Amino acid sequence: MKNFSISPIHILSSVWCNWSLTITLIKREVTGRYRGSILGILWSFLNPLFMLAVYTFFFSVVFKARWAGGSESKTEFALVLFAGLIVFNLFAECVNRAPSLVLSNVNFVKKVVFPLEVLPWVVLGSALLHMIISLGVWLLFYIVFFGIPHVSIFYLPIVILPLLILTLGISWFLSSLGVYLRDLSQVIGTVTTVLMFMSPVFYPVANLPEKYRMFVLISPLTLSVEQARDVMIFGKPINWTAWLPYLFVSMTIAWLGFAWFQKTRKGFADVV
Repeated sequence: MKNFSISPIHILSSVWCNWSLTITLIKREVTGRYRGSILGILWSFLNPLFMLAVYTFFFSVVFKARWAGGSESKTEFALVLFAGLIVFNLFAECVNRAPSLVLSNVNFVKKVVFPLEVLPWVVLGSALLHMIISLGVWLLFYIVFFGIPHVSIFYLPIVILPLLILTLGISWFLSSLGVYLRDLSQVIGTVTTVLMFMSPVFYPVANLPEKYRMFVLISPLTLSVEQARDVMIFGKPINWTAWLPYLFVSMTIAWLGFAWFQKTRKGFADVV
């Protein structure tokens, strides 16, 4: 039986060697999702805009919520909220898909030469495309209502880099585990919903009582959401003291998830 490399170097070399295949699968993923719909890819930002309108109405109109340090503007609150949702949706789209990722590509499992480890990259690439579209909508609204964003917005790719790496690691782990535990998809949907409310998507961490902050700070999304908001809206630089340990932990989890996937993939063909 073939042994699959668990080397951290293989994580990058695999996607590099299969770059053309990965891009092709990303295109198929995106076009396949909207095949047959009238609006097509427009749904990728119409859906978050609709949810943004719902959340903004309930939090800023019904509950009279205001962002700490911000103005009384409902438009500003909506953009602050949307910034957090953009980061959360990137993570949630990949993690929610992960448990069924291998099961939905059974034809690839039967092919010995197919690099199954690139499947999480495909979902991440699709999620990044949707994130870019949502970010374009955010930028348009920000420019219309507030003018040119702070130059610190160019830090955004660096801010979300640890989250991308962490998401890959979790996706490898869940996509493998999902082959053997078919109920995992139902559980993960609930977990990501809980994470949405345990992360500062709808509120700043500073608004929480001190005794409850630890529950939010342990969320893997908290630092990325807070720092993305800082560079996109408030013009603050990256907090490198927090970012660097987060990057190290993310890289460790990514390697562990990849190693788990490579070690367990030998049994995929027997189970599916």
